[in-house]
Amino acid sequence: MRNLLGLIIATFCLMWMPTQAQAAKQGKAGNIFRDCPSCPEMVVIPSGSFDMGSPGSEAGRDHDEGPVHRVNVAAFALGKTEITRGQFAAFVKNTNYSTGDKCWTLEGGKFEERSGSWSKPGYPQDDKHPVACINWNDAKAYAKWMSRKTGKQYRLPTEAEWEYSARGNTSTPRYWGGNPDEACGYANAADKTAQAQILNTSSWSVHKCTDGFAYTAPVGSFKANAFGLNDMLGNVWEWTEDNYHDSYKGAPADGSAWQGDGAKRVLRGGSWNNSPRDVRAAIRNSNEPARRFSIFGFRLARKLP
Repeated sequence: MRNLLGLIIATFCLMWMPTQAQAAKQGKAGNIFRDCPSCPEMVVIPSGSFDMGSPGSEAGRDHDEGPVHRVNVAAFALGKTEITRGQFAAFVKNTNYSTGDKCWTLEGGKFEERSGSWSKPGYPQDDKHPVACINWNDAKAYAKWMSRKTGKQYRLPTEAEWEYSARGNTSTPRYWGGNPDEACGYANAADKTAQAQILNTSSWSVHKCTDGFAYTAPVGSFKANAFGLNDMLGNVWEWTEDNYHDSYKGAPADGSAWQGDGAKRVLRGGSWNNSPRDVRAAIRNSNEPARRFSIFGFRLARKLP
């Protein structure tokens, strides 16, 4: 009987130890984990406080980036990169999810709704690139699928969580500093490559550097920020959970999603198509939840543990 009890205890310990180790890994700031081999890499973001928005003196500032306000953010996990085309393809295959056959794509310097989808965004991609032509509803559906698949609570980040994570304990316009022309080491934005290959004109306001990508770049191609996150600026705009408000007056101070009656949802971070004024930590964009653009994508957040 004593031997049988010992065997039961030993077996329980063997089963529990990996779970404990995994929980510890998922709880320590900066650690990276996956909930399954094909799941996105997640980074543990530490709790903290930051000043959300931009001061009136910041170059390129829009009216909806203020007033600057203090926000407290609880620890959570955020995708190290944006969800890739390959990851989204697995979701579509598993669920038979349809994103339709229309997307706002760039042609001749103008965005118009044309034939297109996440698999045909109007420019070449492979499975390592961020998925594009994604609307808010598509991103929510993917998060719901990941939650069912893993038994964990996946979701879109709140707007406050997103900005806190993008800044990575910095207060400069960009997580690498104030100079937009240093972007090419840190982000895929409108640069000399895009200027030459897409519009072939010197009149387009671009970052005065060369990153080698006219459209999207494979995720993780550039330096991470201080929290270990890649592509928080540039590549594709990222959907957040929040409804759009044109001012931060009355915004939550606890990092939660700001809901409301507005029809639009918030996107953050800029894209491959954006000039320096739109590739900043404080820049805000918004659109209807059903609207798909070839510059719209997303990354996931997850509750801890």
